[in-house]
Amino acid sequence: MEPRIQYAQTEDGVSIAFWTLGNGGTPLLLASPLLWSHIALEWEIPDLPRWYERLAYRRMLVRYDYRGHGMSERNVEDFSLDALVSDLEAVISRLALERVDLVGFGSPGQILIAFAARQPQSVSRLVLWGVPVHNRDEYGSGGDRFAALCSLAERDWELAVESLAHAETGWSRGAQAHQWATFIRASINQADFLRLFQAQPRFDVASLLPQISAGTLVVHPPSASPQFRDYYAEHARALAANIPQAQLVRLGLGPVAPHEHEEGMRALEEFLGIEAEPPEAGAFRTILFTDVEGSTALTQRLGDAKARELLREHERMVREALKAHGGSEVKTMGDGFMASFSSATKALECAITMQRAFAEHNESAKEPIKVRVGLNAGEPIAEDDDLFGTAVNLAARICARAEAGQILAPIVVRELAAGKQFLFADLGEAELRGFED
Repeated sequence: MEPRIQYAQTEDGVSIAFWTLGNGGTPLLLASPLLWSHIALEWEIPDLPRWYERLAYRRMLVRYDYRGHGMSERNVEDFSLDALVSDLEAVISRLALERVDLVGFGSPGQILIAFAARQPQSVSRLVLWGVPVHNRDEYGSGGDRFAALCSLAERDWELAVESLAHAETGWSRGAQAHQWATFIRASINQADFLRLFQAQPRFDVASLLPQISAGTLVVHPPSASPQFRDYYAEHARALAANIPQAQLVRLGLGPVAPHEHEEGMRALEEFLGIEAEPPEAGAFRTILFTDVEGSTALTQRLGDAKARELLREHERMVREALKAHGGSEVKTMGDGFMASFSSATKALECAITMQRAFAEHNESAKEPIKVRVGLNAGEPIAEDDDLFGTAVNLAARICARAEAGQILAPIVVRELAAGKQFLFADLGEAELRGFED
């Protein structure tokens, strides 16, 4: 259920929309994880509401639209950094919050840096995820691309937003970029966009960094666009080096969106002391099995020591993929794994990551690692840190039927992942041992 949208008033009379979710603990105030902000439409984005609920477990979560965005007042003249900080101050004052944890993503994170430097007594902890120190070179040296984008936006608003969306998501992701462009246009109008983009190149928080006294987690995220990889690295190092109590976390490859990056989510939760919400009894899970093809013959041919070394490499690669995609390792059986996921999408992404990693390894390895992967979804029985039942047994049978390098899944997994742009091949009906259907 979506939370009720409320409003706060800034000193210059701008209405700022916000909502709260949950109670208890140090309030967590979240600047837009999507860069562009619309606190009503965000609830239609897959997995994002569940992420918000996860953050709000045993604490209050606060989300707001900064001026000119989403449900907040539009057609605003002042988009200076001071004005944007006043939006945040208005929400904190409206809720009478004494101390808060702050989490910011991308350029909006500069607002949190300015607030934390000016009101250190109000900030307990600060998370900066892909936040730049300044915006002068975000779209090219000297802000040339800022100027070009503003010029294009004045003449062709729709083309400008499509171009920006492709730059942010990666030029190869046409459909996803178009969806993102639609969200941007719903989040901000042309006039506010131009005023914001004309103001942003002047944002520079470098001088404020030494004034931040709150413990700070600097997250260096992955990037969909190669042009931003060095950019993120440079600014992450600058933040970590100049904020007195900062620690730096560099995320491995994975989803770019923060709410989809499980490794980043776990780092954020650990830093903020967010207690993990226990899974419900009989919760719906997607089960994944891996199995190394011909492991017995491999041991006979290579000997125990060398075969074990190869299996350790298999274990390392599987665990890296599970960590990146939020999979829970249930158990390992020597030459295979059993894992569970709360999302069929994440399970499929993990399976694909695994098989790509094994394929890359096999290109240059003397001894290839050939792995089968099988999935199923259902409501397994949880007992003593293990899972049992029909859903688990069927997943194991499906894995056993797969070929090396293959990922097999039943119709239920395909249906759960509908609309997620996975490409499935129909292999027809199959009769599995122990199952009548």
